[in-house]
Amino acid sequence: MAVRKTQIKNDIGNTYTRFTDFDIHLFKSGRHYRLYEKLGAHPAEHNGEKGTYFAVWAPNAKAVSVLGNFNHWTSGRHLLYPRWDESGIWEGFHAGILPGEVYKYAIQTADGQWLEKADPFAFYTETPPRTASIIWHTAGYNWNDQAWMNARKEKQGIGSPMSVYEVHLGSWRRVPEEGNRWLTYREMAVKLVDYVKETGFTHVEFLPVMEHPFYGSWGYQITGYFAPTSRYGPPQDFMYLIDTLHQAGIGVILDWVPSHFPGDDHGLYRFDGTHLYEHADPRKGFHPDWKSYIFNYGRNEVRSFLISNALFWLDKYHVDGLRVDAVASMLYLDYSRREGEWVPNQYGGRENIEAISFLKEFNETVYGNYPDVCTIAEESTAWPGVSRPTYLGGLGFGQKWMMGWMHDTLKYFRHDPIHRAYHQNEITFSIMYAFTENFMLPLSHDEVVHGKGSLLARMPGDEWRRFANLRLLFAYMFSHPGTKLLFMGGEIGQSQEWHHEQSLHWHLLQYPFHQGIQKLITDLNRLYRHEPALHKYQFEPRGFEWVDYSDRQNSVIIYQRKADKPHELIQIVCNFTPEVRHNYRMGVPARGTWKEIFNSDNPMYQGSGVMNTGLLNTQPIKYHGCDYSLSLTLPPLASVWLKLEKGDSGFELDEAS
Repeated sequence: MAVRKTQIKNDIGNTYTRFTDFDIHLFKSGRHYRLYEKLGAHPAEHNGEKGTYFAVWAPNAKAVSVLGNFNHWTSGRHLLYPRWDESGIWEGFHAGILPGEVYKYAIQTADGQWLEKADPFAFYTETPPRTASIIWHTAGYNWNDQAWMNARKEKQGIGSPMSVYEVHLGSWRRVPEEGNRWLTYREMAVKLVDYVKETGFTHVEFLPVMEHPFYGSWGYQITGYFAPTSRYGPPQDFMYLIDTLHQAGIGVILDWVPSHFPGDDHGLYRFDGTHLYEHADPRKGFHPDWKSYIFNYGRNEVRSFLISNALFWLDKYHVDGLRVDAVASMLYLDYSRREGEWVPNQYGGRENIEAISFLKEFNETVYGNYPDVCTIAEESTAWPGVSRPTYLGGLGFGQKWMMGWMHDTLKYFRHDPIHRAYHQNEITFSIMYAFTENFMLPLSHDEVVHGKGSLLARMPGDEWRRFANLRLLFAYMFSHPGTKLLFMGGEIGQSQEWHHEQSLHWHLLQYPFHQGIQKLITDLNRLYRHEPALHKYQFEPRGFEWVDYSDRQNSVIIYQRKADKPHELIQIVCNFTPEVRHNYRMGVPARGTWKEIFNSDNPMYQGSGVMNTGLLNTQPIKYHGCDYSLSLTLPPLASVWLKLEKGDSGFELDEAS
């Protein structure tokens, strides 16, 4: 039935509003960034009765009511009323409906059809395959992470080490003796926290935790943007997991998906019978790759919804960063579309001006409210200034995934070492653009699925060479400028690609080679955290200098990582062949004695043990443009890191290098 627009004003005795005129102004102008405090289901008290206040945006509906067990899922009994201000918000208070009740909205469309929709602002949902929302609150949890929150700015600033362990909650570890069930949030707060602390990662990044009906989407097809998935427990248990990570000194990043959403009947698609959240034109509103729907970034209310969602996780869950998925698909109107399948912008170009504006506003708002967090873009093109401030014309992200490095590096490592001499540019080219953005080096879940195989399986050669190549890959990654991200399983040398229905193959740790990979990652994390040269200027040219990138014949590269003090400099040599190279001469910037501080061929990592033990003395032999050089042994398929132990450390850090 239709309801007069003035009913809520005349019937104020049966309902009440949480909105001020200023709230409505902000919402309609796309500047309300705390909508989760207003829209949705909020336990409340009115006229001495406890109940719930409901508010939902459905501007094109003829009628809206609340469904649940409390009315035998019958529409029309618990009505909501449209506001008189043309905001499109329906609201109402209903006594006796308390936290824990499941509910949906019954929405009558303009043509008389009835839709049953989950609450877009629900804080909790039924466990899939059930799809109803649950009345809940985000209060009631006592946080104990104040020490972390106070120090967070120092923990993830531009010059801070940031080594991220990417985790899928449902498959990190299973319990086979209990039907192969996944761990709960609280169980993860013990096992995952201990493991991440032991292996030395500074942050955990969770694949999307927001509620998603299809488990096989890994969380990238979201229907409940404000609800952590109930598969692993209630919202406060997820808070407990984050709190426990923080107390252990570990940051938390969430994968966030503002690029698209699925077409499930209970979700956002055609929410009030019209294309409310998505574009009506499928050339702009339908995603051909994922068969999902694209947000209408030009609609003010949709911008408020998305930016409010970003702030919600930072506010209520103390999250330290958001990794934004599929940014490239947002930036280009012709992304994955053939000619004639997309609509140019008003200037005739392919850039999505509305999405660009949204991303800038998102970053400005996030950093304006939480300057000590980090936003990270998964952006796979050469779009300029992704991680540059908006006032300089950038998109405003804190960091960007270095997809070019990932593709070139994995391509290079697939070559048999005998052929690598002809592909030297694949391993050196990344430095040409390494400082154009604040880059994160990703070896993510996308690289170990869909038949690509595990990282280990992509390494050439027999078993020993595959593990040596993997150790070399990780050593090269951790010595390359930029922050780091490694998907779970990589740190134990998992031999098969990831499958979301299975636990990681923890049984592999009974074998020495896999133990060696885990030990290597632990030591690399330790060195990355404790050696200023590896992180202080990880986004700036002054933190890196080539010594020799042209030894193609031997497939060897040499480079330096720098901080402020000369004795902090680390010189890195990578030998990408299985040949041991004795008496390999290398120029160094200072005379004296140098010491090997890391060698990926170390027996503790199950390497062959070709080490440079003791101290290496320089000789007054000019080499690589240096006045002094030294001779060392290069182990097979390995990386060696050297530091000046004692001697003349008076050389200057070249600020222009």
